[in-house]
Amino acid sequence: MHKKKIIKTMGDISETLTPSFARAAMEMNVPKYEMPESEMLPETAYYLVHDELMLDGNARLNLATFVGTWMEPEADRLMAETLAKNLADKDEYPQTAEIEGRCVNMIARLWNSPDDEEAVGTSTIGSSEAAMLGGMALLKRWRQRREAEGKAAGRPNMVMGINVQVCWEKFCVYWDVEPRFVPMEEGRYHLGAEEAAGLCDENTIAVLAIMGSTFDGSYEPVQEIGAALDRLQEEKGLDIPIHVDGASGGFIAPFLQPELEWDFRVPRVQSINASGHKYGLVYPGVGWIIWRTKEALPEELVFKVNYLGGQMPTFSLNFSRPGSQVVAQYYNFLRLGKEGYRRIHQASQNVALYLSGKLAQYEQLELMTDGSDIPVFAFRMTEAAKKSTNYTVFDMSERLRDRGWQVPAYTFPKNCDHVAALRIVVKEGFNRDLADMLLSDFQRHMEWFKAHPEHKPRKSGHSFRH
Repeated sequence: MHKKKIIKTMGDISETLTPSFARAAMEMNVPKYEMPESEMLPETAYYLVHDELMLDGNARLNLATFVGTWMEPEADRLMAETLAKNLADKDEYPQTAEIEGRCVNMIARLWNSPDDEEAVGTSTIGSSEAAMLGGMALLKRWRQRREAEGKAAGRPNMVMGINVQVCWEKFCVYWDVEPRFVPMEEGRYHLGAEEAAGLCDENTIAVLAIMGSTFDGSYEPVQEIGAALDRLQEEKGLDIPIHVDGASGGFIAPFLQPELEWDFRVPRVQSINASGHKYGLVYPGVGWIIWRTKEALPEELVFKVNYLGGQMPTFSLNFSRPGSQVVAQYYNFLRLGKEGYRRIHQASQNVALYLSGKLAQYEQLELMTDGSDIPVFAFRMTEAAKKSTNYTVFDMSERLRDRGWQVPAYTFPKNCDHVAALRIVVKEGFNRDLADMLLSDFQRHMEWFKAHPEHKPRKSGHSFRH
C-alpha cells in the first residue's frame, strides 16, 4: 500500500520533472478556439503563450504607434502590485481614488484651468473614452440651451477637420451628431480657423481642434479658431465652444511650447482630452479629460453608485478597470516633474528633427512636417521621384519591415487623397543610435531598388487607420 502511494506521487510530479520543452503539451496542437478539456502546468501554459507572442513586432521599433512602449522598472513593479485594484471601487480602494484625483488636479493646472479649487475631470481607458465624454457633455449643454430658448434640438452637428481620429467619427455615429468635416487642401493638412467658422450654425455643439494630428503631427491653431468664433458671435450671435483633442500634444505643448496658447487660456475651450499612454509616458491604456468648470459638465451625466460600499460619483462609459495605469501616471508625475517631462520630450524632438533633417537631404523625398510640433513628422516622394523611381512609399514601408521597423505608409483624406506619405513617431526609447540605424536601412533599400530596375512600384500597402 505504501509502495503504491509512492508510485502515484511520483507519477503526479513526473510532468514537473520533465524538461519544459519535452512535456506532452508541447507536442500537441495548441487549443485556439475551444477550451481544452484538461489543465496543464502554469509554466507550460506560460511558454505556449509566450512563444506565440514572439511573432509580434518589436514594440521599440514600432514608429507607427503613438502609444508608450517603455517604462521604468519601478513603474512596472507598481503596476503589477495594483493590477487587482478596481478603480471603480473607490470605497474599497480610497487611496487609489485619491491618487486619481491628484492626477486630475495636476493635469488641470498643467492646462491652465481657471478653477483654483477642485478640478473637474476623470481618468478614462484612453483618449477615445475621454473624447466620448467630452462630446456627450457638449451635446447635453447644447440641448439644454436650445430647450431653454424653446428651439428645436434634434439636429446637432460638430465641426472638425477631416484628419480627426476615428473616435470622433464614432462619437457622431453613436450619438446621432452630424460631423461637418473641413477638407484638407494642398499645403493645409489640418483644420483652418476660417474654414471651421464657415461651417458653424445654430446647431453646432462645438468645434473640435486637434493638438497633434495623427496624419502629420501638426498642431491645429486653437487660438486662431477661438478668434474666428469670436468674430462669428459678433456677426451672427452664435456662441460656439471648442473642445481640444490633445491626445498627443496635451502632454507635449506644456513642456516644449509653454507660450503657445491652446488650452484653457483660450476662453472658448470648454474641455480637453489627452492620452496618458501616449506622451504621458504610461503603458496603455489611460486617458484623461478635464472640463473648464463644474458648469461645463452637466450634472445629469454624473451618476451616484452605492452598491460597492459607499456613495460614489461616476462619469465614465466604462466601469470596472484596474487602477494600475493611473498609479503609473502618478508615479511619472512624481518621478519626473515638469523638468523631467521637458527633458524626455525635448530629447525625442531632437531625434525627430535630426531624423527629418537627414531624410530631407534625399532628393527623392520632401518633408510635409519636421517634428517641431510634437515629435512626429511625415514625408513623401517628390513629384520628380514619382516619375523616375521604381518604388513608392508603400514599397519602402514594406522593405523596412525586413529588420522590424514599422513605418506606416498611407494616403491622405479627401481633396488630398493624391498624397501618399510615410510617418515617423519618435517617443521615449527611440534614440539617436536607433535613428542612425533606420537611416542606414533607408539608404540600403534605396540602393536595392536602384539595383533592381525590374521592380514594379506598389500603389498601395497595409491599411492605415489613424
